[in-house]
Amino acid sequence: MAASGRDLQMRELMDTMKELKLTIEALRKELTAKDRLIENQQEQIAYLQKKLFGTSSEKRSLVVEGQLGLFDEVEAEAAKDDPEPDAEKEIVTFTKSRSPKSTKEELLKGVPVKEKVIPLPEAERVCQECGAELKPCGKKFIRDEWNFQPARLTVTRIYAETYYCPECKKEAGKKDSDTGNNLVTAKVPDALIPHSMATAPLVGHAMYQKYANAVPLYRQEKDWAQYGALLSRSRLARWINICSDEYFVPVYEYLHRLLLQRNFLMADETRIQVLKEPGREPETDSFMWLFRSGEDGLPEIILYGYTETRARYNAEAFLKGFSGYLMTDGYQGYNNLPGVKRTCCWAHVRRYFNDAVPQGKKLDYAHPAVQGVIYCDKLFEIERYCKEHCFSYEQRREYRLKKVPPILSGFWSWLEELTGCDKGSRLGKAIQYALNRRPYLDTYLEDGRCSLSNNLSENAIRPFTVGRKNWLFSDNPTGAHASARTYTLVEMAKAHSLNIEDYLVFLLNARPRKDMSDAELEQLMPWSDNARANCAPAFAK
Repeated sequence: MAASGRDLQMRELMDTMKELKLTIEALRKELTAKDRLIENQQEQIAYLQKKLFGTSSEKRSLVVEGQLGLFDEVEAEAAKDDPEPDAEKEIVTFTKSRSPKSTKEELLKGVPVKEKVIPLPEAERVCQECGAELKPCGKKFIRDEWNFQPARLTVTRIYAETYYCPECKKEAGKKDSDTGNNLVTAKVPDALIPHSMATAPLVGHAMYQKYANAVPLYRQEKDWAQYGALLSRSRLARWINICSDEYFVPVYEYLHRLLLQRNFLMADETRIQVLKEPGREPETDSFMWLFRSGEDGLPEIILYGYTETRARYNAEAFLKGFSGYLMTDGYQGYNNLPGVKRTCCWAHVRRYFNDAVPQGKKLDYAHPAVQGVIYCDKLFEIERYCKEHCFSYEQRREYRLKKVPPILSGFWSWLEELTGCDKGSRLGKAIQYALNRRPYLDTYLEDGRCSLSNNLSENAIRPFTVGRKNWLFSDNPTGAHASARTYTLVEMAKAHSLNIEDYLVFLLNARPRKDMSDAELEQLMPWSDNARANCAPAFAK
């Protein structure tokens, strides 16, 4: 019995030891996880500090002596059996030079010049030698001065001139002096907005200030007060919404139809807060979409579109009827759209790796994040070479197919070797981001008109994000749709080098109608001779 008691105690001790070992192992794993969490949080803090206080540029030198042999090896091995016939012609030397200062002629280009001649006072028009009267013989240039005249607001009171027939008045006689049936009144053009004092220049200026210069309506309200006009922000908003609904819709829909006929598009989207959406809380995010033409050599088309959600069906509805390539960022809502062959942005891949580079490790070429950036830089270097040599789309495709596959092969093999990296770290997120989008990152090789990055879309949507920082939200869906259409026309004018405000006024004066034919709407496009004649900036006239 004593032995059995000792055995029981030993078994209990063994069980206790096992439990302690399991507890220790669990605690060790917990500590490891906490250490990893702390490391990731420290990495995030360093990243945020870099974003706040570091340089905003993502540029880096691609060529560092003795550092890039590893990344050139795969390409070099692939090229052994395929020597370049004109290798010397492919050597590009980059020199950084300071931009020359603008000359006075360049500064004054497009600005009307008026001469002001300062006369000699009459009392001084006497020769100091003989006392004879001095006569003018020319003028001496002294200096140029900028002269700015602030805007002035005036009211035009419109009357319609009336006419009567004197003969009919004679026949009426004294008994019937009423000549109302014989009065003829001049026909007056319809008002921009019925029963309103709004005009195309005033509404166009309000649109230009808000959508091109990001000046919110409440600030414009104060400006108008300085001119002596009590134009409230609500009145300005109502005028903008009415004009957008009445006159911009036909132009917008025509641009939409033209865009869907293209074969290469780009897209992006960003958040917008709309306060009074039916059935939704005011703080709920809605979305502003950006769809634009790609690098296909045709006139640029840029369209904004507002939706309540970021759901896939919104992109599908906008792109209904489109067939071709679509360049986007990593958002999965663009996957498997009907008729769409998706390509993904390499600039986003590079950005993920660049953000994963620790502070002070930018030149540490042994760090995987730095290596990822270098792989991406090799691809962008090839694109710069194509542009600098003005390659045609077919030449660009052929050059890509010759240079890019070895780089991509090395890149994907290298990524697969790093799959054991902590997925919670910035490097792990960069690796996973690239691997998840691999099928769409290689697509750009199929056609020379496909872009390597989605930078054109990001540049086009940036004015909206800048404006959003100032006006913060839209009051209702009507205003959000109006903003989408107006931003579209502002960016179209900008893309085609037109005076933005003049183009808005040009459209408002034209009063586009929903029953206009495509031929008539074509005359209102920013690339038309009509628009260029009326809306060219001063420097182009």
